[in-house]
Formats: sequence, structure tokens, C-alpha cells
Amino acid sequence: MRLDHVGLNVADLDAMTDWYRSALDLAVEFEFALDHVDLRGAMLRSADGWRLELLTRAGNLAGLQADSPVEAALTRGFGHLALDVPDVDAAYDALVAAGATDRMSPRPSPEPGVRMAYVADPEGNLVELLDRTGGLGG
Repeated sequence: MRLDHVGLNVADLDAMTDWYRSALDLAVEFEFALDHVDLRGAMLRSADGWRLELLTRAGNLAGLQADSPVEAALTRGFGHLALDVPDVDAAYDALVAAGATDRMSPRPSPEPGVRMAYVADPEGNLVELLDRTGGLGG
């Protein structure tokens, strides 16, 4: 078994598709609409195969928009998207330059040998950045 994709509900599908494409160098694999329930989506794919599905539906409401990963842990359900990157500092700087908001600057993770950081996308969704190259699993 392997993870196929992560789904993220957004307010502005077009803007968030553009942001994730640019900020994470993702390609649109396909777009779709389910008119009978007023739902639209876009499946984005990375060069190494992981996928992010962005979804929007008329009348959707904002959910968790935590100021930190610790605050996010107070709400049950999905709290963040985590990405393994080769250089946390460079990825963090690039995402902040692309419009992400700092939530936790790069630092050592509680996991030995791993560096981590958190940003929020333009709609407030948390994105964790991890560099495991120095850790036990890297």
C-alpha cells in the first residue's frame, strides 16, 4: 500500500492552483467539475510522483487556520501537509518569497538528525518542511 494523494479544500481554486504550481513546482495532472454538487478540483503532481488534490465547493467555510503546529494539534483531523525537502532553509525561504507566511522558522526537529520548518499557504493551510538526510530514516 502507498499514499496516492492528499486532498486540500480551498476557497479560491484558481489562485491556489497557481500558487502551489509555482511555489512547489507542481504540474496540473487534470482538472474536473462535478456540476450537480458545484464542486471543482485540480490534481497537481510533483516531478517525483506525489500528488496534491485541490478542491472547492460553493459555500465552503474556512476550517483550521492555526498559527503554529502546536495550535493545530488542538483540533482533530488533518493538521498539515508535510514535504521532505533536501534543504529546509532554502525551501522555507523560497516559499516565504512566494507568499507563504512563517509559522515556525527552520530548526532541529524532535526527531534526531532532522531539520524542520512550517509555513502557511496563502489561505492559511500549514505546510511542514522536513530534511531527513541527517536523520535515522534518511
